[in-house]
Amino acid sequence: MFLHKIHLNPKSREVRRDLADPYELHSTLCRAFSPSDTKCPEGEFLWRLEPETDKEGNPRVIIQSRSFPDWSRINIRDWLVKPPSGSDVINLLESRRLNLKSLQPGAKFRFRLRANPSVKRDGKRLGLLNTPGQELWLDRKGREQHGFTLPYLAGPETKEGQIPRVAVRIFQEQMLRGHRRNRAEIRVFSALYDGVLTVAEPGKFLETLQKGIGHGKTMGLGLLSIAPVS
Repeated sequence: MFLHKIHLNPKSREVRRDLADPYELHSTLCRAFSPSDTKCPEGEFLWRLEPETDKEGNPRVIIQSRSFPDWSRINIRDWLVKPPSGSDVINLLESRRLNLKSLQPGAKFRFRLRANPSVKRDGKRLGLLNTPGQELWLDRKGREQHGFTLPYLAGPETKEGQIPRVAVRIFQEQMLRGHRRNRAEIRVFSALYDGVLTVAEPGKFLETLQKGIGHGKTMGLGLLSIAPVS
């Protein structure tokens, strides 16, 4: 798994188009992972537009991929501020800071995840708009499917007693909108999670890092980024 950091040029008309439509941004990124006129391999990469810009105010995108991209295939003049350098790429499995090859239960990591907290009702996927529901969605996903747990905090007092809360920061809640090639609209609710997780099942957790969490991956959702707890 390779982790890439790229900086987009907001003066570019194509960049402004892509920032306004996550599906278009995904399509542009696909060019770096497949030859022209071929379909981008499913599950080849995950990505996330970061909420913070770089020091010059340029938008930053984090991409995690199975293979190494060829950024020249994007072939849009000035789309990138500059070509990524060696310092902009990390081989996650070889990273000594993460030590994923020797991952053990109980390992703790800081994490960031932009995801689609949602439930399916009557065949429709509905976003969870309240904070407790968003917290419990990720807590359940981690415990039941993805090999990690989240810490709890003391919650508010109620008639039934104190209700614990999941210790995670949730912000940038928004409805993402995009358009497919046939102009059909895509609408996906998203929320950005920051926190600390504990690995419970290393095998499941590594698979989660590779495949992501939840729906909306073509809209920039699902990438679980981790860093050592300092």
